[in-house]
Amino acid sequence: MITEIAKLKIAPEQAQSFEQVVEAARKHFLASADCTSFRLDRVIEEPGTYLLIVGWTSVAAHMDDFRQTENFQRWRALAGPFFVEAPSVSHSVQVI
Repeated sequence: MITEIAKLKIAPEQAQSFEQVVEAARKHFLASADCTSFRLDRVIEEPGTYLLIVGWTSVAAHMDDFRQTENFQRWRALAGPFFVEAPSVSHSVQVI
């Protein structure tokens, strides 16, 4: 399993609306058999900054498979208008 960590930046005054949209969009991730977990964290020290943390079976499952689906397009249609800059995405694997 790998973890996708996407750093998302929005206008701080839109936080409540953004969180509601992400909650509604959660189903689009979890509909993928390769998605193992989903959460959104708010960064305390940086108003308007969030970490989207998604578990996947592999990097390819996220980057090659999920990103080609209608569910990804729905996610971007819902959340994309909130982004004030392009998300920064990295993948990690637990070692300990």
